[in-house]
Amino acid sequence: MLEARSAVRSLHAYRPPLAGRQGLRLDFNESTIGCSPRVLARLRSLDPDTLARYPEREPIEALVASFLGLDAAQVLLTNGVDEAIHLLCSTYLEPGDEAIIVVPTFAMYAIFAQAEGARLVEVLSGENFAFPLEDLLSRISPRTRLIAIANPNNPTGAVAALEVLLQVARQAPQAAVLVDEAYFEFHGVTLLAPTDRPANLFVARTFSKAYGLAGLRIGILAGNEEQMAMIRRVASPYSVNAVALVALPEALQDQGYVENYVAEVKRGRAVLQRELGAIGLHYWPSHANFVLVRVGPTHAEFAQALRARGILVRNRHSDPGCAGCVRLTLGSEEHTGMLIAALREVVAELSLRPEVKA
Repeated sequence: MLEARSAVRSLHAYRPPLAGRQGLRLDFNESTIGCSPRVLARLRSLDPDTLARYPEREPIEALVASFLGLDAAQVLLTNGVDEAIHLLCSTYLEPGDEAIIVVPTFAMYAIFAQAEGARLVEVLSGENFAFPLEDLLSRISPRTRLIAIANPNNPTGAVAALEVLLQVARQAPQAAVLVDEAYFEFHGVTLLAPTDRPANLFVARTFSKAYGLAGLRIGILAGNEEQMAMIRRVASPYSVNAVALVALPEALQDQGYVENYVAEVKRGRAVLQRELGAIGLHYWPSHANFVLVRVGPTHAEFAQALRARGILVRNRHSDPGCAGCVRLTLGSEEHTGMLIAALREVVAELSLRPEVKA
């Protein structure tokens, strides 16, 4: 009888609640205004021949590398950051190896690592979700072969200093250290800039958030040229589809569109955090396009009450250290205004007790 590998059979299936998402989507950290009009215009001009050919990503990788100030050999375009994580795990993890993650964080780090038969080592974030440097360093062992860190982190919006992340990479030279910068545009600080990056350090980016291209599934994995050559050995040459490759140059060239949206999100983030403090909801200052809020025992009712008002948010109650928490995505200023108006109604309806902000 055919059976999946034991590592796969023991995995906890990750099924994001994507069904029935009608309303203002503030639950998956997507752009609320969509992609650049230039991207849409280019997509409308697609011809049948473009879709009939296998996609060629190398010319677009060279363009992206130039945009990032890197060599083309240091950059791999991927089917979203998910594929980048998967490739790192496939390239570096053997059964019995250890993979370290700081929790709470993005679920796919654990899933892809455990699927390779690696043992997951979870390090709990510090007080107010501070990066637990000393705890993490103490868990590094000769079996550590992967360390995955989201910066800014999801779902907390917390960040670690670049020197701290470089210290992690230097302390574990035998491990692939992934710094996932999916929310880079809303933070503005990157590990791609330092010229003394360790050879075991990798940086991932996505076009799903600030660029509004989540449906096209396109991301970036960047790292040392020799290590990237190893990763290319296990990467499919066709994993990034032709439509995404056609759209990406237009998205990169319309930086004004991206910058305007990011500026709106940042202004809305400040307004939302002030409002949360004023109405007495406990939140953590964020460096991303979302804010984590502690609602308390009525977290499910809170999310449902917003949904009834046409606003979708994400319940993060089951994440480590996030009991009673809900994550609120930020979008355009108009959409943030809609969220705040609904929040005031829901807080009054549920008679939520004020708490002191973190």
